[in-house]
Amino acid sequence: MIVHKFGGTSVGNAQRFSSVVDILLDQRRRSGGDAGQVVVVSAMSGVTDALIAGARAAAEGRDTVYREIKARLLEKHLTVVETLLNHSRERVEIGGLVEDRLHELERLYRSIAILGELTMRGCDAVASFGEQLSALILAAALRERDCRAQAISATELIVTDGRFGAATPLMEPTRQRLRERIAPLVERGVTPVITGYIAATEKGVTTTLGRGGSDYSAAIIGAGLGADEVWIWSDVNGILTADPNIVPEARTLRELSYAEAANLAYYGADVLHPRTIRPLAASSIPLRILNSFNPADPGTLIVAHPSADRELMPALLSSTGLSLIAIGSQDDSWTLHMSARALHCLSEAGVDVLMFSQSFSEHNLNLVVREQDRQHCLNVLRSELNSTGSLHHVEVKENVATVSVVGVPGWNEAGIVPHAFAALGRLGTRVIAVAQAATEHSVSFCIPEEQVVDTVRFLHRELRLG
Repeated sequence: MIVHKFGGTSVGNAQRFSSVVDILLDQRRRSGGDAGQVVVVSAMSGVTDALIAGARAAAEGRDTVYREIKARLLEKHLTVVETLLNHSRERVEIGGLVEDRLHELERLYRSIAILGELTMRGCDAVASFGEQLSALILAAALRERDCRAQAISATELIVTDGRFGAATPLMEPTRQRLRERIAPLVERGVTPVITGYIAATEKGVTTTLGRGGSDYSAAIIGAGLGADEVWIWSDVNGILTADPNIVPEARTLRELSYAEAANLAYYGADVLHPRTIRPLAASSIPLRILNSFNPADPGTLIVAHPSADRELMPALLSSTGLSLIAIGSQDDSWTLHMSARALHCLSEAGVDVLMFSQSFSEHNLNLVVREQDRQHCLNVLRSELNSTGSLHHVEVKENVATVSVVGVPGWNEAGIVPHAFAALGRLGTRVIAVAQAATEHSVSFCIPEEQVVDTVRFLHRELRLG
């Protein structure tokens, strides 16, 4: 049995949905129909961010904004249904289900607007809509191509604790539900199409597994079913030495250990959610990272014991679309407790802080957040500061990027970190903040966004990764 997970770019439009169907049917033909398939699908690209933006707008009383978001999402999904299922008898039915779900979304937005508050529980409820729509459409597209398929919400399968926004799965009840519900379908030749990212508590309250958590969903399902392998399909040829959009000559890391892949994920490898590795490593289930735009490429294989003769190489991980926010005071009244309070309230509000630095000499805390979270972050911090009556300031300092250099033991006697610092010094890159692990194998830099392309390309050349 193979568990396939398709990310947002893999189902970004009608053509991409069709390509996913081609991949699944081709894999079934290659196996002679003997190997069962389970599919985990993300929301269409950009949908989850739009859903959350609508919820935040509702909480702030911006009714026009959330209604426009709902209308755009309806048009986006109905366009896919009309194009993909144009000749299908299910076209009207699936289109009706999409409309019903998005009308339900608007009702939820109105409830949030009445309350004037967006809780993490409410945010999870809103964020769950994208995957549910993708699963409905993909299952119908498979049936249109004579493949028996059934859309299933993971809220019926993955049981978690009640930590909204980043829930932890409870593996025993989850494993039992998977074996009772999914295993019989696979044995009968049905392809289950399961929503990624979302789950539910034992009482049935919707939770999510954290941003980008569909990878984690696939790993949980694969471990629960005892799959032969889990395949994560993205838009690049596996895990590479750098972003191929910045460095066209970037090379694929063909084979990694679980520990090496987990390290890359925690440093920000976009193709892999940080918590994905653990359930697969515990069951010794191989993981493949593949490209749905280029399915012939073998991608990256992640196993417990990689080949002894494989090539060991570091990787450069870069993230753009980030903002640097400073919170602090003009005098010596800033304390460590204030930093802790600021981070706590952002966590409670569902804002991911990707990096932070504390400078007592400057009496402030610098935070790196995604641009789509910037205004929400500012609102949360200003509300917290206003409630305490403090005069501490909150401001956006600049647009930034992060570049992480993630090495492997044995790559170089001197360690990769000194090489990285020396290279940035030669290039003249302005380093705003640094986060380094306890070893000399990995380091992250926060730099101005306009310098990220030159920096990544220079590092890739200097470290001889091409």
